[in-house]
Amino acid sequence: MPKRILQGRVTSDANAQTVTVSVERRFKHPVLQKTIRKSKKYRAHDENNAFKVGDTVRIIECAPKSKTKRWEVLEA
Repeated sequence: MPKRILQGRVTSDANAQTVTVSVERRFKHPVLQKTIRKSKKYRAHDENNAFKVGDTVRIIECAPKSKTKRWEVLEA
């Protein structure tokens, strides 16, 4: 099964080797036909603390690294 790759914006880099990435998805409401934006935050592993708040990054699924980290940063 292929690993999912998502793109989002770094919202926090306060923790060591971890960044919080906010991923936004857009879809059309089934009844109202209005475009809706929903976002979800993912905690991703950043080995070298290379990414800062505001950077746009791509993250990929991985084996669990901690209680909340199941993603790692692929590239900027």
